[in-house]
Amino acid sequence: MPRRLGMIVNPTSGKNTGARIGLEALTLLRAAGVELVDLSAADARGATEKGRAAIAEGAIDALVVAGGDGMVHLGANLCAGTDVPLGIIAAGTGNDVARELGLPVRDAAKAVERLLAGGTRAVDAARHTTPTGETKWFVGVLAAGFDAVVNERANTWRWPKGQMRYNLAILRELPVFRAIPYRVVLDGREVRTDAMLVAVGNGPSYGGGMKVTPDALFDDGLLDVLVLHRIGTPEFLRVFPTVFKGTHTSHPAVEVLRAREVRLEATGIVAYADGERFGPLPMTVEAVPGALTVLA
Repeated sequence: MPRRLGMIVNPTSGKNTGARIGLEALTLLRAAGVELVDLSAADARGATEKGRAAIAEGAIDALVVAGGDGMVHLGANLCAGTDVPLGIIAAGTGNDVARELGLPVRDAAKAVERLLAGGTRAVDAARHTTPTGETKWFVGVLAAGFDAVVNERANTWRWPKGQMRYNLAILRELPVFRAIPYRVVLDGREVRTDAMLVAVGNGPSYGGGMKVTPDALFDDGLLDVLVLHRIGTPEFLRVFPTVFKGTHTSHPAVEVLRAREVRLEATGIVAYADGERFGPLPMTVEAVPGALTVLA
């Protein structure tokens, strides 16, 4: 077990259960004699700055985040490419990364038990370098199609809160959405297509259990790229719900490709990764084997 744990808690995760589960975990860790460094802040930027400073100064042996996939995303962007392992106390709504890694979900006691056991697992992370030279990482899935368009619209609304906001955004986008022209380059091989969905999976699921790239593995050194080619809106409505079971891959309009490096090009699309706004296309992402060590 690492001697000094940095900890970041998102109090609003999982309809505000993040604070409760995070506090319970803090209490259990302190009772076990763990030295804790509180790196929480009022917002993600503040927590990132605190976490980055703690890692740079060697002030912590590991970083633990309590929250949903957004907090895992924040933690991965601090720990990936370093020798500082990431611990996850899953307290969000979706918790896709934690669930697919086999970690406890919304159970502080079991999560702390895993942390105290001291086991680790090396997993891949996907890396993108922005035009300004900034390095960004994701662990789960990058969305760059209809799902990203819905996210972008929903995030411009202050009301309603929670899942209903995204449901309304789906209803708003469906009547006007048309297939998007893409150029996709996979390890140098070019694919041009008009598509409804394009997703890049380092892991298998997003959105609270939607198995969009169901066969993606966290430790194979590859990214799974799902392409749902152009179909009509009625057919799209039939296919989209099957993503929850991962059975959409049998549809003739669905293609799953694999590559170590993927470049996506499309006009007007802002990609989302691990549920967080990641950046506009075009962008290139690459799988970096073993880039992140997880306390598991």
